[in-house]
Amino acid sequence: MMTTAEALALLAKKLETVSDSERVALPEAFGRILAEDVTAPADVPPHDNSAVDGYAVFFDDLDPERETRLPLVGRVTAGHPLQQPAERGAAVRIFTGAPMPEGPDTVMMQEDCQIEDEQVVIPPGIKRGGNRRKRGEDIAAGSRVLRQGMRLRAQDLGQAAAVGRHELLVAKPLKVALFSTGDELREPGSALEPGSIYDSNRFTVGGLLRGLGCAVDDLGILADRREIVQSALDEAAEDHDLIVTSGGVSVGEEDHVKQSVEALGGLHLWRLAIKPGRPIALGQIGHVPFVGLPGNPVAVMVTFMTIVRPMILRLMGGTELEPHHFQVRAGFAYKKKESRREWVRARLESDGNGGWQAIKFPRDGAGILSSMVESDGLVELPEGITELAPGTLVDFLPFSEVL
Repeated sequence: MMTTAEALALLAKKLETVSDSERVALPEAFGRILAEDVTAPADVPPHDNSAVDGYAVFFDDLDPERETRLPLVGRVTAGHPLQQPAERGAAVRIFTGAPMPEGPDTVMMQEDCQIEDEQVVIPPGIKRGGNRRKRGEDIAAGSRVLRQGMRLRAQDLGQAAAVGRHELLVAKPLKVALFSTGDELREPGSALEPGSIYDSNRFTVGGLLRGLGCAVDDLGILADRREIVQSALDEAAEDHDLIVTSGGVSVGEEDHVKQSVEALGGLHLWRLAIKPGRPIALGQIGHVPFVGLPGNPVAVMVTFMTIVRPMILRLMGGTELEPHHFQVRAGFAYKKKESRREWVRARLESDGNGGWQAIKFPRDGAGILSSMVESDGLVELPEGITELAPGTLVDFLPFSEVL
């Protein structure tokens, strides 16, 4: 069976961007993949300004040993510059964000000063240039502020606005066809006959796809019949960028998805050396990429987060594919097979020493969806580890990084 690293390397080799780009207004760009570099046409801020409410003064007018008294001769507010140069030997009232008047180089905080007889009483001790924000301190004209391929966050939209952009070029949403397979599956809200269960995977995977900015066509449940599965996959490939299924990729006689994909196109990999989620199929139907997720709900989520998520980001032109892991201490003992990568569901709690420890969910079954609801993330155990002792530092992947 292929390792996780080998699978990701193969996908990187096989996949290329399929999404076209479109220009959208800033509010619509949230969560989208940026399809251009963004550079600053001018300095930000565009002028020196005050970092505090206070008094703009010439540093050389201040006595370094004792109080200085200066007459108050002007007032500057944000958006309203002083119309003439400031005078030596005087102070100008200034507010946060207001442009520095010509001449003064230092700002005294109002909390440190007193007003007596229309004079500002200034204590000694401030450094030259104190509380003065320089032009271009945040962004220099001509510098790159956003990188092509990044997934846009709220602060990125603010950065684009700060350099004057009102719209951005982003990847169009990936159009995804989503199926579940299995005669035992029923739609939520319907009656359950003996031997049937509600289809949860389609709603889980649909949420994961939409969270990545995909446009999802939920095409329902496919019966366990080869001709139905193959026909549905063939039709979906005509007008979608990606096809995702859950179930039907194992080795049972009623698992028809694998055979159907092989008949319509081909599989690049099937079955990985991972737990949970070994039966995952990645291939293509015609020219359209295909993902066949396992049937167990925990395996569905784990394989999506670790294998499918970077695949989808790459298809949309993304370059930041790897989520951040964080080291915590294991609050449990664990044994595993060598040469297999495993993800253990866990919640975080304080270790009592200012750090965090991962507490394993008490049950291991790949069908226990409640374990994903009640956990904070996954402890990732690489192939070389066979036994884990409590207190060992481990890599923890929080759900907030991938959901």
